Amino acid sequence: MQTTQIMGILNVTPDSFSDGGMYNDVEKAVRHAERMVKEGAHIIDVGGVSTRPGHETVSVEEELQRVIPVVKALKGIPAQISVDTFRSEVAEAALKAGAHIINDQWAGLYDEAILKVVARYDAEIILMHNGDDQRDAPVVDEMLVTLLKQANKAVLAGIPQQKVWLDPGIGFAKTREEEQEVMKRLDELVATGFKVLLATSRKRFIKEILGGDNKVDERDEATAATTAYGIMKGVHGVRVHNVQMNARLAKAMDTLKGYEDER
Repeated sequence: MQTTQIMGILNVTPDSFSDGGMYNDVEKAVRHAERMVKEGAHIIDVGGVSTRPGHETVSVEEELQRVIPVVKALKGIPAQISVDTFRSEVAEAALKAGAHIINDQWAGLYDEAILKVVARYDAEIILMHNGDDQRDAPVVDEMLVTLLKQANKAVLAGIPQQKVWLDPGIGFAKTREEEQEVMKRLDELVATGFKVLLATSRKRFIKEILGGDNKVDERDEATAATTAYGIMKGVHGVRVHNVQMNARLAKAMDTLKGYEDER
């Protein structure tokens, strides 16, 4: 029976859209990570750069100062440590400090050296679909071409296929209609043979599903619905803020899917 991997979000930033400033010192970050592991997180994803609309660029030095002390403090925690970065310098420092996964929102397009770094440390990599809002092909076609191209580059760089994840990039460089199309066709991404991570937690996509003027911390049930939907489509992991809710739901969904496999 497949166990859906639960990735708990740990933003060590002052300006992230959901929890900016809540965990941007080492002690608070460690306490929150330990809580998420108790609630069922298999992976803790440490992010030192906000990706919210209108975020400010952070220097490499500032990103390192935010992320590396937290990664070092989390070493030995009973979960994998992921670092959300697109810079090879930060990736190398994080892996050297004890991280196991690099979560690259630019899929190696921003800094191709990141692929060699991950291979050198025998780590895993998550390649997320991103880009500008201009495309010449339908969104799913363009996403599949881009991610498969980058996944093949990762494998050629020396990362085993089983250590390469693909993320469809909900909330990045897509209209709401395009995000709906991506969600409907998640099974096509799963069919590539790479592991798939779904990251919808509390995003505007969720806000618009609910309708009305809902706040970020009022979107957890709808996020859990997308977790269930993603598991039905075959995704291998979900990246979430509310770990306990999604971990319980995923355990139930995995069990129910196991019943079907036994038929």
